Amino acid sequence: MQGDAPEPLTADEADFIESRDGFYLASVSETGWPYVQFRGGAPGFLHVLDERTIGYADVRGNRQYITTGNVRADGRVALFLMDYPQQRRLKIFGRASVRPLEDDPALTERLSARRTPGHLERLMVIRVEGFNWNCHQHITPRYSEAELGAALDPVRARLAALEEENRRLRARLGDDA
Repeated sequence: MQGDAPEPLTADEADFIESRDGFYLASVSETGWPYVQFRGGAPGFLHVLDERTIGYADVRGNRQYITTGNVRADGRVALFLMDYPQQRRLKIFGRASVRPLEDDPALTERLSARRTPGHLERLMVIRVEGFNWNCHQHITPRYSEAELGAALDPVRARLAALEEENRRLRARLGDDA
């Protein structure tokens, strides 16, 4: 912390945040109970607006609006951003606000540039009050379909080459017999 001001997000945090395809968002109800929800989308749907602010375009989901109601009553939130394959986790603490789309057309356009598909309902802007990189020790590596696909591409290519070689060898044996 710099005096009373929180540490600013650096390029490392910004790169990590904008490369995530999802995060866990915890909010606080009026009765003090926590509520945790997963938010997902294409990498980059969570935007770094400046060194102390992040945001995303919020789309219609299950229409319960629990997080939205919690944020309107008490804006305190915590975000867990995970990189399971690399066993990295960034915790962000902040104060969120719900913003109508029409209040700031430039911000709406910016947050809508990369967003979760679906009916856009509002903007969620989070003023970062603190963040912490967690120890990787107990993060179990997990892989998305896209991550597995990229990792398996060389194996698939080798398998295809071996199958082609096998086909040619069988054809040659059939010709020689």
